[in-house]
Amino acid sequence: MGISSGELVRRNAAFAATGAFAGLPFPTSDILQVLGCVDSRVDPSDVLGLELGEGVVMRNIGGRITPATLRSWALLGRLSQGQPPGGHLVILHHTDCGITRLTDYPDQLAAFFEIPPGELDSKAVTDPYAAVRVDTAIARHALPPTRLVSGLVYDVTTGLIEIADPATQE
Repeated sequence: MGISSGELVRRNAAFAATGAFAGLPFPTSDILQVLGCVDSRVDPSDVLGLELGEGVVMRNIGGRITPATLRSWALLGRLSQGQPPGGHLVILHHTDCGITRLTDYPDQLAAFFEIPPGELDSKAVTDPYAAVRVDTAIARHALPPTRLVSGLVYDVTTGLIEIADPATQE
């Protein structure tokens, strides 16, 4: 059974009573940005211990860098009121990811990445460690050099993360 709307309202009232949201600034260009998977077992804020306002979290299938992801980050950058791009982008992949099951649907998976199906092997979909290195390389190439980019892999069995591709400037 799912969580009812009434239960969500009750939980929100408990959150609102804490006042944790009060006075938080709109995200700036130097804030932590995290790209993670939509898997409900892997909420990036929880996994990384982020407090409200500490980072901007974006999620998609597999936590993958796609052209759509890059377009979204570019739009977010426009909201930084003219500040130069900076900050740290963390790409968070995880073990036992459902994206591996999508290899049975190569046309849809290729459309997600906006590539021809014959290029899917270059995305290392079945190996989260290789996949996060693919994505950090894409991000480093596409983003300004002022951005720190690192890749982490979360183990859904142990609850621990591992740095699979460290930020070169850390």
